[in-house]
Amino acid sequence: MNRKYYFVAALLALGIAPIVGRAQAVREFSCGITPSSYPHGIALGADGNMWFTQPANGNSVGRITPAGVVAEFASGISAAAQPFGITAGPDNNLWFTEQNGNRVARMTTAGDVTEFGSGISPNAFLTEITTGPDGNLWFAEQGGSRIGRITTAGVVTEFSTGITPNSGVTGVSAGPDGNVWFTEYDHNAIGRITPAGVVTEFTDGITSESSPNGITAGPDGNLWFTEATQNHIGRITTAGVVTEFSTGLTINAKTLSIAVGPDGNLWFTETFYGLGRITTAGEVTNFDSGFSASAFLTSIAAGPDNALWFTEPQIDRIGKFTTYLSDIIFVDSFDCS
Repeated sequence: MNRKYYFVAALLALGIAPIVGRAQAVREFSCGITPSSYPHGIALGADGNMWFTQPANGNSVGRITPAGVVAEFASGISAAAQPFGITAGPDNNLWFTEQNGNRVARMTTAGDVTEFGSGISPNAFLTEITTGPDGNLWFAEQGGSRIGRITTAGVVTEFSTGITPNSGVTGVSAGPDGNVWFTEYDHNAIGRITPAGVVTEFTDGITSESSPNGITAGPDGNLWFTEATQNHIGRITTAGVVTEFSTGLTINAKTLSIAVGPDGNLWFTETFYGLGRITTAGEVTNFDSGFSASAFLTSIAAGPDNALWFTEPQIDRIGKFTTYLSDIIFVDSFDCS
């Protein structure tokens, strides 16, 4: 991988006056990523690197440094487990779901894996996972319409009471109210579950057949979620009041994942086009240039470097989006060597 960085000081020494100020830059990394591994989930680890799941060929979890150096870890992961959602745990480890393996796994930043399957119902089809306000890990079971909780010691409890059957539980996030919030893709609802397992579902204000998918806690004390099929971004208060925003969104963008950015705004993937940003007031900006064709952006997370990191499963790449370059100019050259 060839990387060329031109620092302002070096340019000035050569008598070249660099242009600095607001800019945006998309950088995509493929070196070290197994072909057809279909990177999906991504999260910032306690070690300052980004970690991502590879559910297809490779059946592994990858680590990428802020500079773009990739390492893959497959040892300890059961064959055909299909790692999917991933999050940083309260114990400074990475926790991920195994969609085909019907397990939750813990990985240290050194790459050591422990898998936990006891207590998880058959055919649960685990999707996303998050660290809850109670210090446990909470995960979505799309196949069984359940929410699962796992302690850092690996003890699992499942909750289904109050969740509509066949609702397609998908996204999950810790809320600012001490509860866990989740999306119901097939029920067009947002759910809330207390640490004790009491569930409340909210449907009022959500457009029919909108397919809520990703969800995250916003800096404004509300929850923000994507609506994959109706081209909306939704906001729900902790009391359950929903507001949908569509003005400014790219038509047929298919919004999937959402995260808080380093600028205090919400950032989301527009699967077929690029990235979108929405302020807490509902103002949308689209960023659709610089992305490779057929990238099919899925998950997004803020990195340690004031950048947004995202997965591009169709082309087996990890992407990095920087919106403010004040002291560095890039010449993007990332060919493997």
